[in-house]
Amino acid sequence: MKWWTGRHLSRRTGIALQLVAFPAVYALAPWCLSLFAARHGWAGETPGVLNLLGLIPVAAGFYTFLLCTREHYRAAPTGWLLERTPHYPTPSYLLTAGPYRYSCNPIYLADLVIWLGWIVFYGSFVLAGMFAAMALLIGPVIVPREERGLEARFGDAYREFRRTTPRWLGKTRR
Repeated sequence: MKWWTGRHLSRRTGIALQLVAFPAVYALAPWCLSLFAARHGWAGETPGVLNLLGLIPVAAGFYTFLLCTREHYRAAPTGWLLERTPHYPTPSYLLTAGPYRYSCNPIYLADLVIWLGWIVFYGSFVLAGMFAAMALLIGPVIVPREERGLEARFGDAYREFRRTTPRWLGKTRR
């Protein structure tokens, strides 16, 4: 997609796009996909009590996303320059505060937690298949590519961040 490279995106526009696109992908898409298969645990159009428990990880994931969005907003006072890089598009700043204190990839973690919640809420095997496909793409393909770009851009600062912060959650990589 060469049309977006070299463009400057204002802070407000960037955040507005995220606040529209994220819910569209992580709320509207699961609902649409759940319509194509049986919803296990539902009685007609009503979710069962156990299905409602799926809303807890959905809410936690959206909250984490909002916290990450806040960190991006704070770190880019003049907006974002969308540029082509040899690796993964990387920001011009390294985030280490907020949710980034606990995980190198809190937005990806939020994505996966949200999808797990929707799987439980809708009781849908179609969503479970989408989750598996996303996990196979994000974990072994997207995250390592993004890490190479961040290491190329930030060098020792990023290596120290990776050393002291777990990729997902839990122990650090020391």
